[in-house]
Amino acid sequence: MTSRTDVSTTAIEANGHRFTADVAGPADGELVLLLHGFPQTRHTWRAELPALAAAGFRACAPDQRGYSAGARPEGIDSYRTELLVADALAIADSFGAERFHVVGHDWGGALAWFIAAHHAERVYSLSVISRPHAAAFVAAMRDDPDQPHRSRHHPAFQKPGATDNLLADNAAPLRRAMAHGGVPDADIDAYLATLGERDALDAAVNWYRAIGSSQYQPAETPPVSVPTMFVWGNQDATVGRMAAENTAGFVTGPYRFAELGGINHFVTDEAPGAFTGLLLAHLAEHGGATARQPASKGWAILDSNQ
Repeated sequence: MTSRTDVSTTAIEANGHRFTADVAGPADGELVLLLHGFPQTRHTWRAELPALAAAGFRACAPDQRGYSAGARPEGIDSYRTELLVADALAIADSFGAERFHVVGHDWGGALAWFIAAHHAERVYSLSVISRPHAAAFVAAMRDDPDQPHRSRHHPAFQKPGATDNLLADNAAPLRRAMAHGGVPDADIDAYLATLGERDALDAAVNWYRAIGSSQYQPAETPPVSVPTMFVWGNQDATVGRMAAENTAGFVTGPYRFAELGGINHFVTDEAPGAFTGLLLAHLAEHGGATARQPASKGWAILDSNQ
C-alpha cells in the first residue's frame, strides 16, 4: 500500500515537451508547483514534497526546460523566460489546476516572480528562496557596489566556452560553486547526475544567455499583488542585503520576509527543513488546505511581516 506522502517520479506532457517530475500528495489537493534553480534539479525539493503531501497538498517538482531530457530544444532563443513561464503554466494545466501555489529557488524563483507578476489570476500564493524581485535585483546591481561581484557569473555565462569551462576537470568549477554556496558533496553528486551531461548543462546555461532577448525583462517586472513570502539566507554569496530587503517595495499584497541567520544561497541543501516549516505556514494562511508546521530545528529566523 502506498502512503499519501510517497513521492513518485513521472513524465508530464506539457507545452510540447516531456518533463520528468516528482509528484506527491492527494490528487484533489491544491497544487504546489516547485521550480528549482541553477545548477540544481527537482532533487532540491526532496524535503518539501513529502511534507506538502502530508499537509494535504498536491506537490509537483519538475526538472525544467533543458534539465529534462524530453524538454531540451536546440538554440538559445528556446530558453527565453516567457517560454519557461509557459512551461510552468502548462504543467499546472496538466493537473487541471486553474490556480496554484508557486514556489521557486534561484532561477526558479525568478520564474515564480514572473508568474505571479504577469499571471496573478493563476496564483494562490508565491514563495521564493534566494531570488529577490527582479526589479529590486536590477536596482541593487546599480546601487550596491557588491552586487555586480556577487553576480559575476551572469556575464561569464554569456561567453561561448562557459559550459565547457564549468565541466573542466570533472566539473571542478561547478562543484566549487555549489560547495561555496553550502551544498553538501552527496547533493552535488545528485545534481551532476543530470548536469554533468554537457547537453543538459549547456541548455541550463542558455537560460542566462536568453534573458536579453526575452519578453519578460527584469527591470520592467511589475509589483506582485499575491500573498508573498521571500526567504533569504544572510550568508548568501550571490544575493546581497540591499536586493533582499528592497524586495518589499515590489510587493503590494501580504508580504513576509524571512531572513535565515548563517545560511548561504542553497538553502534547501545546506539546511534541509529550514524552509519547509515556513512554506507550510505560508500555504496554510493563504490557501484552502490546513498545513501543519514542523519544528524549525533551531535555525535562526529573523522575521519581518508586512
